[in-house]
Amino acid sequence: MAIDTDMDTRARQLLHRMLLAAISRADPSTTLASHLPQRPEGKCVVVGAGKAAATMAAAVERAWPEVSISGIVAVPYGYGVPTKRIEVRESAHPVPDNNSEAAARAILAAVRGLSPRDLVLALISGGGSSTLALSAEGITLADKQTVTRLLLKGGIDIRTMNAVRRRLSAIKGGRLAAAAVPARVVTLAVSDIPGDDLSAIASGPTIAPTDRIDLRSVVDMLGPALPAAVKQRLLQPESAVVVPTHCETRLIVTPLDALKAGAAVAEAAGVHVELLGDDLEGESRELARSMAARARSDVVRPTIFLSGGETTVTIKGSTYGSGGRNTEFLLSLTLALEGKASVWALAADTDGQDGASGAAGAIIGPATLQRGQTLGLDAAKHLANHDSATYFSMLGDLVITGPTRTNVNDFRAILVLPPHFNEIDSLFAFLEQTI
Repeated sequence: MAIDTDMDTRARQLLHRMLLAAISRADPSTTLASHLPQRPEGKCVVVGAGKAAATMAAAVERAWPEVSISGIVAVPYGYGVPTKRIEVRESAHPVPDNNSEAAARAILAAVRGLSPRDLVLALISGGGSSTLALSAEGITLADKQTVTRLLLKGGIDIRTMNAVRRRLSAIKGGRLAAAAVPARVVTLAVSDIPGDDLSAIASGPTIAPTDRIDLRSVVDMLGPALPAAVKQRLLQPESAVVVPTHCETRLIVTPLDALKAGAAVAEAAGVHVELLGDDLEGESRELARSMAARARSDVVRPTIFLSGGETTVTIKGSTYGSGGRNTEFLLSLTLALEGKASVWALAADTDGQDGASGAAGAIIGPATLQRGQTLGLDAAKHLANHDSATYFSMLGDLVITGPTRTNVNDFRAILVLPPHFNEIDSLFAFLEQTI
């Protein structure tokens, strides 16, 4: 299949620039100051966890140079930024380690013994569940590590996964806010959760859950490898946590914000955007097949199907390769499209890390399948082995951003051009400019 090289290059540029615009919009340092509460009469203790926590901490320091600030935030390795008054601690993600426990203990200690005149400013974002990991009584760190690995392989949605983490925690599910009594607690949150469920972001350390998820089906699905102490706790009713009424949460960046920023780039190029939602979930390869059916239908004008949310990957068996939910989505999409002309797609995690791939995601075009075959790659076999990142690495089609220090979850854009489309110069002229 002959693909116009100029068309292919510019289509890929468009998708890349959409992603970069989305990530830029998700940077909390540009919006945090406008969401800050009134300055406290007493002390300000800043705590937090997640991939955006250090970025937010630095923004607080810039916005309040005259306020007496102290505190600690916990971020995954590689997600720290320089700060002067707020300590940044790095720990493991997505499986917690000893540093995750140490950070959680230090953060709990930092909010105790305060007065009603003091303010606890909690900076919460996705990725905080693993970096802020303090086990409930009777649960060990090894237990939590085992459970986390089982959850990651089991294809469980993020809300249920965080409900499990909450049940096993001594700091999540509002327990951090409860420890701060009688100080005022204001949470500034960057959402990575479909539907922006506040209690699910980093498993809600400052927010008591309003739902009571029955986890018996999760226990059954995780099977005999589940530690006995964990099984017992998950089968018990969730205990209520009393969070003070003067606690407040403010969303400062959402997945929809990022998607709209990406859409604006496409619309500036004259491309029609269909926003399919910021909360799409389900198995990555299955969602890809449904998206392929949409992309295979002829469009009457250049169109991008844009979506966010968080898909899942269920790993069966003990042998699997390198990849994440976004590269798996794209490899499944590639197979389903069967080389359809004039379709390109990019899928990436806005935090810069798609699973264990070392990349944010990948990009595909009409010739992806053919190029793989030329290199002797079997796309179906790579998909079956959950080895999608290896496939795209061999093609040079991984999207690598490094840690973005924010997280509003997945960004998926599928560009479909009409049959016999030849208006490349007028459509993509804006790409000659620097954004």
